Amino acid sequence: MSVKLGVPSKGRLMEKTFDWFAARGVTLSRTGSEREYAGAVEGIDGVSLVLLSAGEIPRELAAGRIHLGVTGTDLVREHLVQWEQTVEELAVLGFGHADLIVAVPQAWVDVDTLDDLDAAAAAFRARHGQRLRIATKYHRLVRDYLRRGGVADYRLVDSQGATEGTVANLTAEAIADITSTGETLRANHLKVLDEEPVLRSQATLFRARHAGKTNAERATLSALLERLGV
Repeated sequence: MSVKLGVPSKGRLMEKTFDWFAARGVTLSRTGSEREYAGAVEGIDGVSLVLLSAGEIPRELAAGRIHLGVTGTDLVREHLVQWEQTVEELAVLGFGHADLIVAVPQAWVDVDTLDDLDAAAAAFRARHGQRLRIATKYHRLVRDYLRRGGVADYRLVDSQGATEGTVANLTAEAIADITSTGETLRANHLKVLDEEPVLRSQATLFRARHAGKTNAERATLSALLERLGV
């Protein structure tokens, strides 16, 4: 059995991950077409490359089907309950930076903090008889953040498309989403609350705590991590 390394299967995350490993003497490559998810590893024996979507990698780590995986901090913490018991964070990779933030319409000139949002949510319920809707893909992280911030009268609505467009489409009053530059938010007339983000995320190398490890896999894993300097 080989040590399985899960890496994002496309885009800049894949390219940057390949670059990060190459700079440390381990060459990763896609061996098939864009539609195939086969890969190769050179520079160390006993390691196989598994190309997955970034969102699949936390689940595969948790299930022990891969030993190592590169994905965003946000995806691990959102998708894995008690994530620290399931995976170990080995190294932040220095790319894929994005913040998970809460944003409201720019027209809400009196709403800049979580306290303001709580007051606006209470006023919204009093006026409309229903809770203010916040669209997000990150229910666990956002719910915990708003609870700690004392925001009460709201409900999270699931967003699987372009979250920034939900306010203009009248399917939500506010959003919580990942952003790197803020340009899309501004284009949709939204502003970020003047608070610490829900989470500062970046691409990170994780180890599965429950992946099966034979003596040979243990030795390979140790050699790989030493080569990577983590």
